[in-house]
Amino acid sequence: MSESDQELDARGLNCPLPILRAKKTLNGMTAGQTLKIIATDPGSVKDFQAFATQTGNELMDSSEANGEFHFLLKKGG
Repeated sequence: MSESDQELDARGLNCPLPILRAKKTLNGMTAGQTLKIIATDPGSVKDFQAFATQTGNELMDSSEANGEFHFLLKKGG
């Protein structure tokens, strides 16, 4: 996964907290910046796909390793 402008550790948080924290973090970022999120909630995979679609942000990458889910979101303009 490529470098990101900011990173959000949402491990141990269950839906909807990872999304809410990501939304709050993205609000403080400028368009084009990227946010890496690390979560442990399996539901976050579908949540972040829907979140990106609904908010106009781009889900650039999504992967899983050792029970952790990694997402890379690019803030839309």
